[in-house]
Amino acid sequence: MDPLTYRTIAVNDVELQVSVSNEGGPAGLALLLHGFPELAFSWRHQIPALVAAGYEVWAPNLRGYGESSKPRKVADYSMDRLLADIAALIDASGRADVTLVGHDWGAAQAWMFASRRVRPIERLVIMNVPHPACMRRELRSFRQLRKSWYIFFFQIPWLPEKLLRARRAQAVADAFEKMAVDTTRFPAAVTDVYREAAMRPGAMRGMINYYRAALRGARSTAREEFAVIETPTLMVWGLEDTALSKETTDGTDEYVADLTLRFLPDVSHWVQQEAPEIVNAMLLAWLAGDPVPEAGDVIADRLPEPAEPAGSPPT
Repeated sequence: MDPLTYRTIAVNDVELQVSVSNEGGPAGLALLLHGFPELAFSWRHQIPALVAAGYEVWAPNLRGYGESSKPRKVADYSMDRLLADIAALIDASGRADVTLVGHDWGAAQAWMFASRRVRPIERLVIMNVPHPACMRRELRSFRQLRKSWYIFFFQIPWLPEKLLRARRAQAVADAFEKMAVDTTRFPAAVTDVYREAAMRPGAMRGMINYYRAALRGARSTAREEFAVIETPTLMVWGLEDTALSKETTDGTDEYVADLTLRFLPDVSHWVQQEAPEIVNAMLLAWLAGDPVPEAGDVIADRLPEPAEPAGSPPT
């Protein structure tokens, strides 16, 4: 079951269910944006770590998800609407010291929010979604188009919803279990949270409408010039992502002035859920201004000290 507690915050024309922890935390506000087909629940491993580091943490169920509002129209999920929701949440928090953290669709919104400078943010953290300019470039390649086939499938009316809701949203559980490298991170107790949320009336339509709105807005996005992001940015990437190739990260430093990029071998797209110990170590070090470890260094730090051979003299 979802261990998070929520409050309802009205933003623009919707109400969002938001997990709020450690109000007034002196380190600033960490605003965590989830992806598809996730929830605020996907940040369950990061929220306690950020609270312990002194952050006030807000993790919303974005429009279309959980018990948040689920507008019916595709236009209600345009990037402009999504960015307005983020801005309204920041305004509602009353904080100026904002760290914006996003994964998957949440990362796509975070990139655009920072690029368009909708509100000032102090730090940006991106997990397993490329900068939009890099994604636009890679979508010209057959390699990435083949991986992104589902975006085009989602444009079909009503059929994707029907198939994804079948057998109590088994396809949602499969998205985690079949894409993950370490499937032990996604037992039924975890995937059931996502399945139950996806079965709420209007939820699956809202979730898929993100993709429909994105494709309908692709013509204007294709003409968009992206300003260089001056905000210090940490990018964390699970290398076994079956939906997005590593090549989509190439050239990110052309669009980000202060970029720290870390790859996690043998970790899937669900990076913060599948390897929370490594992700948290990287995230907290970067936020503290300390050297950000490589994935192998974090793993080595967790291994026990080798036992001394039998008969070795004491040291």
